[in-house]
Formats: sequence, C-alpha cells, structure tokens
Amino acid sequence: QVQLVESGGGLVQAGGSLRLSCAASGRTFRTYAMGWFRQGPGNERDLVAGISATGGSTYLADSAKGRFTISRDNSKNTVNLQMNSLKPEDTAVYYCAAKFGNSVARDTWAYTYWGQGTQVTVSS
Repeated sequence: QVQLVESGGGLVQAGGSLRLSCAASGRTFRTYAMGWFRQGPGNERDLVAGISATGGSTYLADSAKGRFTISRDNSKNTVNLQMNSLKPEDTAVYYCAAKFGNSVARDTWAYTYWGQGTQVTVSS
C-alpha cells in the first residue's frame, strides 16, 4: 500500500513558477515509477511528466518540455515537479500517481495509487 499526498499548488500569474511535491508513505517507494498527471475542466487526465523507479529515465509531455522538470528522492520518498514559465493552459488539477515497476506509462490505468490532487491556476 502506498499513500500519496500532493502539495504546492496555488494561483500564479502567467510566466511564474510553482513546485509541486508528492510525499509517499511506505518502504517500497523505490519500486514504483511515478507520474504527474493533470486534468482540466472537461478534459481527460493526461500524463504531464513521469520518472522511472530508479530515477534514471524521465518523460515529459510535449506541452511540458523546456518548462517542467520532474525529479525524485528515493531516500525521502518524494517526487517533485518544477513548473516554470507557466501558461493559463496549464490550469488544472495535478495528480501524483504510482505505478509498480521501473518504467513510466502514459495510461492512467497503469497506475495503482493516486493522490487527492492539487489545484494549479495560472492567470493571464
């Protein structure tokens, strides 16, 4: 069992930055690939960034490339998403999710555990 708690969301102006953090419980965190998904109003939940269980491989959606960075610290059971140059279209609820195994997947069904979500709102 893995419990995930996100933090760091909020309201920011376009061009600003936010850092989302996800704290995981349990001693098996290092066996899970982690993903940050987002879901805007009326939209599907999509993968924004992912990182392998070892941290050796990352994935960024095209919309995130050049602006977002994902990282993890297996000694602290945390995964972070640094978001720079934010745009109004980044407005969404952001979810942290855990998938057993090393590799990142883009499909929501591959992830077993989910956080409660944190709201990110970017004003123009």
